[in-house]
Amino acid sequence: MSVLSKRYFHDEDAAFAHVEDILWPNGPVCPKCGYEGDRFYAIEATGKTGKPRHGLKKCGKCRKQFTVRVGTVFESSHIPLHKWLQAIFLMASSKKGVSANQLHRTLEITLKSAWFLAHRIREAMRSGDFSPMGGAGGIVEIDETYIGKRDHLRGRKIDSRGGWHKVPMLTLVDRNGSARSFIVDRTNRDTILPIIRDNLDAEARVVTDDSSIYHSLDTEYEHAFVVHSKGQWGRGEIHTNTVEGFYSVFKRGMKGVYQHCQEKHLHRYAAEFDFRYNNRIRLGVDDKERSVRILEGVAGKRLTYRDSSQAAA
Repeated sequence: MSVLSKRYFHDEDAAFAHVEDILWPNGPVCPKCGYEGDRFYAIEATGKTGKPRHGLKKCGKCRKQFTVRVGTVFESSHIPLHKWLQAIFLMASSKKGVSANQLHRTLEITLKSAWFLAHRIREAMRSGDFSPMGGAGGIVEIDETYIGKRDHLRGRKIDSRGGWHKVPMLTLVDRNGSARSFIVDRTNRDTILPIIRDNLDAEARVVTDDSSIYHSLDTEYEHAFVVHSKGQWGRGEIHTNTVEGFYSVFKRGMKGVYQHCQEKHLHRYAAEFDFRYNNRIRLGVDDKERSVRILEGVAGKRLTYRDSSQAAA
């Protein structure tokens, strides 16, 4: 049976039950007072419009009403929850992403709603995991790339030679499975090295290209590099092919699917590609499990339309 035939993709009550099973595995938790127990009451209620209010519950302690949407990226959304689940599955299962236009047509919602919905799902994809990479002598490949156009240069005619107008991005890929990307102001030692130190285990083995940015890593880590300028692409396990493969998928998605991305939103797109890379088939994670992991990340992450329109901190 196709995953998309699941009842929770088409029925609102089933969608609420599915999300509740994931976010409340031990029963409801009141988002107002934090109560966990058996004093919750399901309310069969309709709103002022006469439409049913799915999943509505009342806390027996603080007497407040709530649903599983409260305190998640779903809160205050007028989009039915089963359409949220469809969107999550589409974004989880599409290797290079799904455009807002495609979500707009598939889910039959406005383009503005589809754009905002996708950004809230990307927010749920952000793991917040900053545990050290490359423990026990694992190899971590590090590289930087440039993409898009800086926001303050949009609409201006410029000399684009050299890529100075693009947005820099740094990515660390642990060959044991995980990738971690950062949108940075510039690619120099003062910016790049503190990020590397904050995210690498002291025993990590580091592989980079021959950029002078990384030369000082020799005194802190076991560091090897390849000299691309001389046509050197690898010496045994000394190569940056893994991180370059990550960038290959990322750029195909950004140019072929999303096409245009403002600098202030790029960190969320990077989080989306990090998430799919860190939860890929090779690591035993299929499309269904990837969708569940996104749902596990929706709690405690609110994103308002105003926030999504502002520059990243």
